[in-house]
Amino acid sequence: MKKYWIWSMVSFALMQSPAEAQTTWPQVQKEMKPWTRWWWPGSAVDKKNLSAELTKLADAGFGGVEVTPIYGAKGFEQKYIPFLSPQWLDMLNYGSEKANSLGMGLDMNLGTGWPFGGPQVEVEYAATKLLMEELNLSKGEEITLPLRSQDAKQTYTKAQAISGYDRNGSKVDLSSLLNQKQGTWKAPEDMKVLILFSGRTGQKVKRAAPGGEGLTLDHLGKASVASYFDFFKKKLENQPKSVRSFFNDSYEVYGADWTDEFLSEFKRRKGYALEDYLLEFAGKTDDKEKEGRLKSDYREVVNWILRDHFLLPFTEFSNAQGAISKNQAHGSPGNLLDLYASTDIPECETFGSSAFDIPGLKRDSADVRNVDPDPMMFKFASSATNTQGKKLTSSETFTWLTEHFKTALSQTKPEVEALFLSGVNHVFYHGTTYSPEEVKFPGWLFYASVNFVTQNSFWSHLIGLNQYITRVQSVLQTTEADNELLIYWPIYDIWQEPDKAFKQLSVHHVDHWLWPTQFYKESVHLQKRGYGFDFISDEQIKQTQADGDKLITHEAAKPYQAIFIPETQYFSEETLDKLLKLAEEGATLIFQSAPKDIPGFHQVVERKERLLSTWKKIGFKADEPNQYKKFGKGKIYLTKDVVSALETEQIFGESLTRAGLKFHRRIDKNAHYYYIVNHSPKTIDQSIKLNATGKTVTLLDPQTGKIADLPMKDGQVRFQLAPGYAWVVTVSDEPAQATKFHYVDQEKTMNVFTQPWNLSFISGGPKLPTNKKLNKLSYWTDLQGADYQSFSGSAAYETQITLNKEADKSYRLKLDNLSESAKILVNGKEAGILWSNPFELDVTEYLTNGKNQIRIEVANLMANRVRDMDKKGMVWRNYHEINFVNIDYKPFDAGKWAVANSGLKGPVTLIAY
Repeated sequence: MKKYWIWSMVSFALMQSPAEAQTTWPQVQKEMKPWTRWWWPGSAVDKKNLSAELTKLADAGFGGVEVTPIYGAKGFEQKYIPFLSPQWLDMLNYGSEKANSLGMGLDMNLGTGWPFGGPQVEVEYAATKLLMEELNLSKGEEITLPLRSQDAKQTYTKAQAISGYDRNGSKVDLSSLLNQKQGTWKAPEDMKVLILFSGRTGQKVKRAAPGGEGLTLDHLGKASVASYFDFFKKKLENQPKSVRSFFNDSYEVYGADWTDEFLSEFKRRKGYALEDYLLEFAGKTDDKEKEGRLKSDYREVVNWILRDHFLLPFTEFSNAQGAISKNQAHGSPGNLLDLYASTDIPECETFGSSAFDIPGLKRDSADVRNVDPDPMMFKFASSATNTQGKKLTSSETFTWLTEHFKTALSQTKPEVEALFLSGVNHVFYHGTTYSPEEVKFPGWLFYASVNFVTQNSFWSHLIGLNQYITRVQSVLQTTEADNELLIYWPIYDIWQEPDKAFKQLSVHHVDHWLWPTQFYKESVHLQKRGYGFDFISDEQIKQTQADGDKLITHEAAKPYQAIFIPETQYFSEETLDKLLKLAEEGATLIFQSAPKDIPGFHQVVERKERLLSTWKKIGFKADEPNQYKKFGKGKIYLTKDVVSALETEQIFGESLTRAGLKFHRRIDKNAHYYYIVNHSPKTIDQSIKLNATGKTVTLLDPQTGKIADLPMKDGQVRFQLAPGYAWVVTVSDEPAQATKFHYVDQEKTMNVFTQPWNLSFISGGPKLPTNKKLNKLSYWTDLQGADYQSFSGSAAYETQITLNKEADKSYRLKLDNLSESAKILVNGKEAGILWSNPFELDVTEYLTNGKNQIRIEVANLMANRVRDMDKKGMVWRNYHEINFVNIDYKPFDAGKWAVANSGLKGPVTLIAY
C-alpha cells in the first residue's frame, strides 16, 4: 500500500510529455476526482448495497469515499454491525475491494462520529481537564486528606499542585499534603489555598455508531494516545491493507485542556515549574502581564504535546498500516500551521455559505447560516502543504451550505472555487449517506450534509460538477503552488492574551482570533494586489534555509522570494536570530514594525535583552518609519508599505486582480498555470499582461474540457470571462498545438424559438405529473395541479427550431430562469449539462442548417417532494440520537416552506457570434 501511495503521489507530474502539458488535460487519477464522506448509519451495511452505491458513485465521477460510521436509523437495529467487529471489518474490506475495482479509493475515520474515543477508552485515558479550586480557610479550619475535588461531577481526579497564601499574599509551602493518603491538615492562620486537580471532561463520542460509544480520548496524553493507536493496530493487524488514509476530524474535544503528566512536560519544555505560579496562572492577581506570559507558555506547551503526543504518532500509526494520515487542525489549541503540517494531508473545512456577486446566483437568506467561510482560513492548511513540500490539501466541503434539500449545483461552484483559489486540491463532499435500496425516498440522510445521495433529483446532473472539479484538480495536483511570498503568522500575539487559558482556534470564531489582526488585514491587502503567498510559523522558519536570495522551507518545496513579518507585539528572540541569519545568507526580509517584546515568562529580562540587541545589529534608526539595510548578502526592510518594498525588489503582483479576476498560480518544469475565476457581477473582457512569460498561452476550459490557443498581442492576452466562469491558462515556450480561441464578438440573438414546447416528465416522484403542451415556457410548478407542486425529479422541455446556419458564426444556447440544472440535447446528441452560472452552452457543432430538435432535460431539487411529505405528516425522519434538524439545529419541518420554482421559465435564446 505504501508503494502504491508513493506512485500515486509522485507520478502525477510525470504523466505528461512536455508537448502534452499545453494541449491536454493531465491523465486522471482517483485523487483528482472529488471524494465524499460516506456516512454509515448504524453500520447497517451489506455487500449488495455497498456494491450498488459504490458503482453509482463511480458512474457519477467520484474518486473515493471516506467511511465514518454514525448513529443508526430506527427500525433497523437488527442490521446494526458493531464497530470493528469481524463482520464490520469484513464489510470495510469488501467496500475497499469494490472501490478499487471501480478505480476508486477508500479512507476511514479512526473511530466513529467524532472526536476519537470509544468503549476501549478507560477513564484514566479519557479527555482531561484542569480543575483549579480555591479554599478560603480560617485559622484552625481543617482539610481532609487525601485531597479531593469539590466538584461532585468528578469521579476521577488527581491533586497535582497546591499553594497556600497568608493574609499578606505571601506563599506558604503546602506541597507535602499532595502525597498524604489519610488524616487532616489544620490551617495555622487565615489563608487562601489553591489546589490544581487533574479531572475528566466526561465528554463522550459525538454521533457515535454502535460499538463506538464511549469516552473521548485524552489527545494530549502520550500514554493515552499510544493505547488508542495500539488498540486499532491489534484490530487491523490481520486485515488487508485496504485503507488509503486514516482521517481525524476537526478538534472538538471541548474543555480538554490538560493531561495528567502536563506539569512535568511543562517543566521539561519551559525550564520552570508552572505550579510555582498557581495564583497568577489562575488569574487571582492584578498582574495581567505575568498572567499573559504564563498562559502563553501554557498554550505553547499544549501545542507541542498535541503535535508530539497525538498528531505525529497518528501519522506514524497510519504509515505503519500502509496508509497515510489526514487531519483537520482547525479548532485545535495550538499553532495551526505546525499542526496541519504534522500529517500527510492537511484538511480544511467550509462551513456555511458565502455571498458572491454573480448575477442570478441562487441565495435565500432564510436557507443559509449566518456564517461565511473565510478563504484566508483555508490558506493555513494549503500553506502547510506548500511550505513542507506535500502534494495534497483536502477539504471537508459544503458542510451546511444551505438548508436541507435546497442546495442547487450552481451554489456549489463558487464555494469550491474559493477553495481552489486558496490552494486546496483534494475535495471531499460533506457528504453521502449510505442508504439501502429498499429504503424509500428520501433514503437515509445525515443531519448536516448537502445530500449528495442517489435519491437526490440532481443526481443525473452531478457529473457536471464532478467533471469540473476533476479537471481543475488534475492541474492543481500535477503542479506546485507558485507563490512569491512567505507571511509570518504572529501566533504569540494570540497566545499572550490573559484570557481563558485554553484557546481553541476554530473556523467559527475567526472574528475573535484572526480578523482583528494586522496579519489578516495585510494578507487580504496583498491578495487584492495580486500576490501569491503562504503562511509560515516560527517552527517552520527554524527549518528554512537560504539559497542565494531564495528561501527554501523544505527540500521538496518551491523556493520563495521574500518573507514578510507583519506588525506584531510579541516576537521570539530565536526566530529573529534565525531570520537575520537567513538575511546574512542572501534572503530578503520585510518587517512592518520593530519587534517590541518577547513572549512567555521564563527568563524574561535576559530574553528581551537578546531580542533587542539582535534587532540593533541591523542598524535601523528608531524614529524613521521607512528604512532599508543591506545585511550580509541579503536585505532587510522596515516599512508599513510592504507593496512598495516588494516592488523595489522587482516582486510584482499579478494585474489580474485589478481587472476584477481572482487567480491561483501554479508551476511545473514546462509551464506556468493560472486558475482564474470571475466572481464579479460583470463580464470581464480585457487584455492583461501576465507575470509569467512564454511564447504560447493556452486555455484549458474546466467547464467543458475544451482546449484553445489564446493569441498574444504586445505581451498581453485578452481575457473574456462571464460572471461565474473559470479558466485554466498555461504559459509556456512550447509551440501552440490547439485551435485558436473564438472570442464572443458581434452577438446577435436569433429569433428561432417560435414553436410551442412539449413538457414531459422523465423520472422522480411522488408520481409523474401529466405531460403538457406549452405555448409559452413556464416552470412546471406554475401549472395547475398539486402533482406539479409536489414533484421532484427531471422533466424534458422539447421544441423545434429552424436555423439558417452560417459557416462563419458560432452559436450559444442561453437558458434564463432555470431551476435548477439541465442536460441539453440537440438533434438527439448530448451537447452538455448546464448546472452553474452562466447557464450558457456553445452548441455550434450540434446544429444543422434547417430544422433542429432541441431537448432540455431539467432537474429540480428535493425540496418540493419533502415539503409535500411533511405537509401530509409522512414519517421519514426516524433516527437515533440527533434525529434530523434544520440549518439552525431546530426541529425540521419542510411543510411550512413555499413551493420552490422548478423547471424552465425562460426565455431560451440562441445567440450567434
